[in-house]
Formats: sequence, C-alpha cells, structure tokens
Amino acid sequence: MSRMVRKSAQPLLEVFKQMLMESGAGTTHNSRRIYSAWDAASGAGHYTIKRYYRDGNLYITTSSSVICSQLRMQSDALREKINSILDQDELVINEEDRPVRVKNLIIR
Repeated sequence: MSRMVRKSAQPLLEVFKQMLMESGAGTTHNSRRIYSAWDAASGAGHYTIKRYYRDGNLYITTSSSVICSQLRMQSDALREKINSILDQDELVINEEDRPVRVKNLIIR
C-alpha cells in the first residue's frame, strides 16, 4: 500500500485549474467560458447558431442577417466587453501567465 504524502495546502480553484490543464481539457474549458462571455456580452445567444474559438479568433454564426448586421457594427465594443468578462472570470485558465483574450471577432 502506498502512503499519502502531505503537500502544502492549495486553494481548491488552483487544484481544479491544474487538473484541467494536466488532463488536456483546459482548452475546451476556456472555449466554453468564452462562449458564455459572448452570450453575456452580446445578448444574442438565442440567435447564435455556431461558435468557434481558435488562436484568439472568435467565429460566430447567427440565424438572423439583421442581428448579424447589428452585431458587426458593435464588434469592437463587444470584443472589449468579452475580454473584460474573461478578465473577471476566476474559472478561466491562463496558460503560462498569458491571459485568454479574444483578438478578433468574426460574425457571419
């Protein structure tokens, strides 16, 4: 039988983040947090058909051309609001002290 080795105490949030990163689920987790931030910032979650995040680019497909047009006009403000929400979100996992950011917002 192996014995448990005591280590220094860590906050549960840090243990959770470390577990996600070691399991390889950190990227998927961050994408879900970004999608949630999109829904909160835009208010267009109901009209959003597809979401895809990769390398700082957030691709959004909407079901309404009118909504799409309105969101495109607000894309810079939406991007800033999404990043603000992500900065305040304690569950976002920053890799190597680099914050998770949406650099480009592509709305279709």
